[in-house]
Amino acid sequence: MAFWRRKKDEFVSLGLNRAAEDRVTEQPGAAETQQPPAVAAPEPAAPASQSSVSTPWQTSVLGLDLSIEQLQAREAALEQEFSARFRRAVAATRESLSERIDTVFAGAKQIDAALLDELEEALIAADIGVPTTMHVLETVRRGISRKEIDDIEKLKHAIKSELLSILQASEKQGVASESSVPENIAPYVMMIVGVNGVGKTTTIGKLAQRIKAEGNDVLICAADTFRAAASDQLAIWAERTGVPLIQQKQGTDPAAVLFDSMKAAKARGSDVLIVDTAGRLHNKSNLMAELEKMKRVAGREVEGAPHETLLVVDAVTGQNGLEQARQFLKIAGVTGIVLTKLDGTAKGGIAVAIAKELGLPIRYAGIGEKVDDLVVFDAEEYVNSLFN
Repeated sequence: MAFWRRKKDEFVSLGLNRAAEDRVTEQPGAAETQQPPAVAAPEPAAPASQSSVSTPWQTSVLGLDLSIEQLQAREAALEQEFSARFRRAVAATRESLSERIDTVFAGAKQIDAALLDELEEALIAADIGVPTTMHVLETVRRGISRKEIDDIEKLKHAIKSELLSILQASEKQGVASESSVPENIAPYVMMIVGVNGVGKTTTIGKLAQRIKAEGNDVLICAADTFRAAASDQLAIWAERTGVPLIQQKQGTDPAAVLFDSMKAAKARGSDVLIVDTAGRLHNKSNLMAELEKMKRVAGREVEGAPHETLLVVDAVTGQNGLEQARQFLKIAGVTGIVLTKLDGTAKGGIAVAIAKELGLPIRYAGIGEKVDDLVVFDAEEYVNSLFN
């Protein structure tokens, strides 16, 4: 399954179920914090003939010596692996929601007001949120009044269908796919926003590595010059993943760092530029002015840039994460969500709440600590994983 791809002239696939050696974890050791030069370029890769060792993130361009049947079998295997990993990641949410719903339905012989009240509590407890829960139950009540829902199984199916409908509707707004931008526009600029502590820096590192592994040239811009640690952490990811990093000293105008990065990306023919930004939500007016200036700089250099503004939200924070999303939506023009730590909460229903209340697509989901534990969010897979 392709992770990120605008190029349509080649088939690129990942070795998702290879050994986990050399993967990057959330907490790099202190011994690795040496800061690289302003532009940290990776060493040229050795020819394949010089080594038979395959790393977990070696890109394999298929189609050169494989039949259609072999390609399809490889794709099916990757799809199955993705589904299994996603199901494991949302296990806590599934157990919480399913147990609550099963408790509500246990012994129920008919659908009445008391049953719907209990169901309401179960959905809210899963962090689906009050407004979204009310919407789901209103849809259910209409189905009951029309005699379309007359037993427990049909009620379960109706809830599942409505949750899926909400998630799919959000994909029609914001930016749901990088393929919407023509291939001749480069670099594709992704601006990453979010409050400090949600996993923004780690997400950037994972995104850079995953996009690089799909055969793209990637560059990272360290434009969070307010917090020194942010640049240091990005430097670690850049060094270990072999993705070049543009950074300047603390306190430099973020727009100036972005300008240099845009020039560097165009000079080296980069496909993607990932831009880190400050997470100072408590100082909204300054942050808004900073982000607006950065967007103007990006737009002058590349048509339509930034092409995506992704908000990183910690799933564990639940409704607080939703409030963060509301604030950033006002000041940053967010086009999509990266939901981190989805594997660490029993209240993963926040994905549905964000999709419904903000109308933003969930682009990616963090399902673990390793570098390949960032996946494209699949609405149908998510809902199926919750209920099956």
